[in-house]
Amino acid sequence: MTDPLSALRPWEAPEVTSRGRLPMNAVDRRSGALPLDGDWRFQLLPAPDAPVGGAWSSSYVPGVWTMQSAGADDLPQYTNVRMPYTEFPPQSPAANPTGVYEREMDVPDDWAGRRIVLQVGAAESVLLVHVDGRPVGISKDSHLAAEFDLTDVVRPGERSVVRLTVVKWSDASHIEDQDQWWHGGITRSVLLYATDPLYLADVTVRAAYDGDLRVDCRVRDTRGALPEGWYVSGDLDGRLLAQDTEFDRVNAEDDRVSDFLGEARVHATIPDVRTWNAETPELYDLTVRLHRPDGTVADTSRHRVGFRDVEIVGRDLLVNGERVFIRGVNRHDFHPLTGRTVSYNDMRADLVLLKRFGFNAIRTSHYPNDPALYDLADELGLYVVDEADIESHDHAHEIADDPRYLNAFVDRVSRMVLRDKNHPSVIIWSLGNESDYGANHDAAAGWVRRHDPTRPLQYEGAAKRGWADPDVASDIACPMYAPIEDCVAHALSGEQTKPLIQCEYSHAMGNSNGTLADHWAAIESTPGLQGGFIWEFWDHGILQRVSDGRPAGRAGAGLYDNGVAAPGHRWAYGGDFGEPLHDGAFIADGVVFPDRTPKPVLYEHRELAAPVRIRCYRHEGIVLANHQHFRGLDWLAAGWELSLADGRVLTGPAELPDLRPGETAAVPLPFTLPEDGGEAWLTLRVTTAEDEAWAPRGTEVCAPQVRLRAAAVPEPGPAVPGRTVRVDDDGLLVHPLLTAAPVLSLWRAPTDNDELGGIARRWRTWGLDALVRKVVSVRREGETVTVLAEYAGTAGVVRHRQEFTPVEGGVRVAESAELPPEFDDVARVGSVFETVPGLDLLEWFGQGPWESYPDRSTGAPVGHYALPVDELFTPYLRPQESGGRHGVRRFTLSASDATGIAVELDEPRQVSVTRYRAEDLTAAAHHDELVPRQGCVVHLDAAHRGLGTASCGPDTAPSYLVPAGIHRWSWTLRAL
Repeated sequence: MTDPLSALRPWEAPEVTSRGRLPMNAVDRRSGALPLDGDWRFQLLPAPDAPVGGAWSSSYVPGVWTMQSAGADDLPQYTNVRMPYTEFPPQSPAANPTGVYEREMDVPDDWAGRRIVLQVGAAESVLLVHVDGRPVGISKDSHLAAEFDLTDVVRPGERSVVRLTVVKWSDASHIEDQDQWWHGGITRSVLLYATDPLYLADVTVRAAYDGDLRVDCRVRDTRGALPEGWYVSGDLDGRLLAQDTEFDRVNAEDDRVSDFLGEARVHATIPDVRTWNAETPELYDLTVRLHRPDGTVADTSRHRVGFRDVEIVGRDLLVNGERVFIRGVNRHDFHPLTGRTVSYNDMRADLVLLKRFGFNAIRTSHYPNDPALYDLADELGLYVVDEADIESHDHAHEIADDPRYLNAFVDRVSRMVLRDKNHPSVIIWSLGNESDYGANHDAAAGWVRRHDPTRPLQYEGAAKRGWADPDVASDIACPMYAPIEDCVAHALSGEQTKPLIQCEYSHAMGNSNGTLADHWAAIESTPGLQGGFIWEFWDHGILQRVSDGRPAGRAGAGLYDNGVAAPGHRWAYGGDFGEPLHDGAFIADGVVFPDRTPKPVLYEHRELAAPVRIRCYRHEGIVLANHQHFRGLDWLAAGWELSLADGRVLTGPAELPDLRPGETAAVPLPFTLPEDGGEAWLTLRVTTAEDEAWAPRGTEVCAPQVRLRAAAVPEPGPAVPGRTVRVDDDGLLVHPLLTAAPVLSLWRAPTDNDELGGIARRWRTWGLDALVRKVVSVRREGETVTVLAEYAGTAGVVRHRQEFTPVEGGVRVAESAELPPEFDDVARVGSVFETVPGLDLLEWFGQGPWESYPDRSTGAPVGHYALPVDELFTPYLRPQESGGRHGVRRFTLSASDATGIAVELDEPRQVSVTRYRAEDLTAAAHHDELVPRQGCVVHLDAAHRGLGTASCGPDTAPSYLVPAGIHRWSWTLRAL
């Protein structure tokens, strides 16, 4: 017999968004539910209309089959814009993996007479439900739960068989075309719960900044008409709340009383209310109870309530009346072992890390996240832009106005709002992502504005009508990757009508996020600009076994550390699972590695978001500023650290003044600055004074720094009479601790920004990756040897001059390079040499301790640092230029017996010390292909190009480019 659900072919019917699915609501049903997670019987069919038969395997729920052994015939695939098949919407391909999940469930016998509901947390992308062979319902939307009433299908006290069929490709896939891995499966928990026949159908909480609390309840009864005399009550932190009789009276007068749908309100004004914001996320416990006519409780729902207001006034987004900066990041549900399935502990770890690095907002790109994430955002204090599961990137223009998809747009947006409306963390609704702009968006926006007028709406696609157009479905101008100069120009144009908050900016692919400090300098100084969301949180690398190319799956726990996969494993990106259509490493574009290890950019962001800032004040003190919106400094502790160029580091306690948000105060230095010691830098180490929900006491929050004394201009030491510098026949320096003499370097292993931005292609065209060195002359004058050489590329010749002069303990190298006009934007100009093996420890005075570059150096304070050479390299998923340290004044490379080399630079320079030549990194696609060299490869750069974000967004600023012309630098090499 034909199955009536399959007969509908819902995978190719965009008008069908569900069948038999219950309305979405915000009632908490987790308490007392029967969990159905665990191992389910599983079959992977080649198509949804293929017959079920043959042997069953096992698949874990929640999970995606693409990451489990049961899905061996269907592995993960990554595409960004392109659909992974050629069929146009609403069609799906004939080869359409379909997972059939089946298990028994024992319905408790004490559920007799109760309403019984099955909840499937999320399934990709079409879900068909059968129980005991009977069709129950259909649901679409891969990132919201689907509930089905089983009261008339199952029998309490008996065992039933539930079958969940998940079709991977469908008409819905065309509006779930997000920049992430394609998976298939049941990605969130499945549970069974029961309620009284008289039950809360929905609860809407409105808790305002002034303490006004309004709780609207919708009530139903499965037995038919509602019983006379039912009522609701509640309590807030133990304070009893009664049903609002005035609301009941007005409803009756307006003839809004129904026999089958009850409406009631609890209303109260809370005196001396503690308000919610991202800095002080104060929450109250609300319990709502539905009573039968005799007063007994039929149903209960619990909520965490935050009192806050969100509004737009002019071109400012206000939270509780304050203009707030949005320091945000885009976040996908992701895990390197389980794909789209993320546990509560994983989500908490995500948000805790974001709080520790100064973020105060997340955008749920590009779909509603797991419900637990919003609970955590409420608790920890993060503003949320809640985004609907709509992205039709490959067919955006066609679908935006396609009436066949109208139901889907409104359904997905409205269900998101109905589920998440009670969370104070949600301050903005988003209609989706990269789906052009059409009537379907306007329809969804109209529903939201009517249902929830308390929050603004945003949609990036509306920008096609202009950032200032007041008649589009976006209350916020939220462009992607707009150059900061364009944003500033708009804010100063006099035409701006709404807040400008970029929904995506500063693309974090590989070694990236250059000019982030420039962005924030402009944002903080320009009225009308309020921040944005970095793209994105995760590098979506999947842990892969090299031996068979399979995902490591849940068994891979512990096979990675500090961003590095264990031997025999690697981080897979697009194309690594044999898929012919993919978008490569574009999936690796986060501020953390796949194991949540922070990338260096996080330290940059932490300082840019620092709640405490310092600057010099008339040479006798400093000015401290509180850069928070709502909080004083009493939750922070501090200590000072003075770093002197002569190697001394002095420390002591610091007392932070009592400053309200936005206030500043001049304070004297807590020490007397030594008259000697050279260059001097003061760092304020700011930590949590007590335990916070997201950080234990003593966690460093920021480390603002100010220079108290500049360095004296270094005087080159005198040449040592009678001592010579040894140079070979090719004009190369001969030194017992160097295995490769210093030569000119203009090339770096291209970053992802260099490659995708077309910059590396230009460098290769010029021949910078294969310059041919030719000695022009070697001349000795007294103790100094001067070597002139030419480095020929395909588009020009660079003239390079080196002067080697013996000095006490070593040799001074003075260099110049004359770049022809054709080489107007190179990667670097500097020296590169290699050392003997065994020099494994780098100690330096400069910026650190983590990686930094000319346009990403704010988060690396000047100081004295030491790290093993093997820990200097940053393991970006695709090997590329990395491990550099900006502003280095001097360094030593030493062996365990303290022998080695010391280098002094004429001024702060970009330095890198790794085990890899640039060509090693350029040639490798993954880190398991790299073979470390025994010695060190050392780069001393007179100039180094900024990183920018050109893989998706603006390149670095002109001030960070390396131009043609003459570059000069000098350095001294000594043996320890």
